Amino acid sequence: MPNKKSAIKELRKSKKRQLVNEKIKKNLKNLIKKSRKAVEGKEATAKELVAATLKALDKAAQKGVIKKNTKDRKKSRLHKRLNKMAK
Repeated sequence: MPNKKSAIKELRKSKKRQLVNEKIKKNLKNLIKKSRKAVEGKEATAKELVAATLKALDKAAQKGVIKKNTKDRKKSRLHKRLNKMAK
């Protein structure tokens, strides 16, 4: 346990941030899974789901929850799947 007042406060802050980041990551995973299923199943809503997922990826990277390269890689793979479906 931290001894100083500032260290105690920092621990509190980091725990709150951790919860928020975990929630964002969990939401991202669910969106990616839904998008992949929709694309593989060639559903009509696939395009909208992918767009929502890409937006969520951008926001997560902007907030620093995931790294920029991770965001770019995931977006690229989703786009590839979507383009394959369109053909």
